[in-house]
Amino acid sequence: MTKEEKFKLVEDFIVEHQQAHYRLAYSYVKNKDNALDIVQESILKALRSVDRLEEVKYLKTWFYRIVVNTAIDFLRKNGRVSVMDDEILGTHLPASTDGKTDLDLRDAIEELPAVHKTIIILRFFEDLKIDEIAAITGDNVNTVKTRLYAALRKLRVEMGEEYNV
Repeated sequence: MTKEEKFKLVEDFIVEHQQAHYRLAYSYVKNKDNALDIVQESILKALRSVDRLEEVKYLKTWFYRIVVNTAIDFLRKNGRVSVMDDEILGTHLPASTDGKTDLDLRDAIEELPAVHKTIIILRFFEDLKIDEIAAITGDNVNTVKTRLYAALRKLRVEMGEEYNV
């Protein structure tokens, strides 16, 4: 595959999945503007290094990894920003007939450590597989599974068994 073909493929992928990339960045920084900056910087990094993409089948995990690394770099440089935006959190959570349950779940997810929150968001809201999450986070599959189950346990404790988390 030529560099131009890869470039076009990456470009199409970015456009098609822009909301998912934004949600991932937002899950780290909790601020609209900063999340947009992270996505924009990630796009630039990806387009500049498109020749490093060895196999097209890894495009999704390759780009998600760029977004995660860019978000982590941002947090290292600027410190953790924690401005909660219900509008954006609403895009993470599935619709429910019970608004209180949604709010409780939002709060419980927000209280998770960043590593657990990221795995929950990638698994349940971005619908990624465990091996894809492992590739994105740079952890092995067993570590991702352990963190996922730990996060779910924390959510069950926080929410109570009646919420069926």
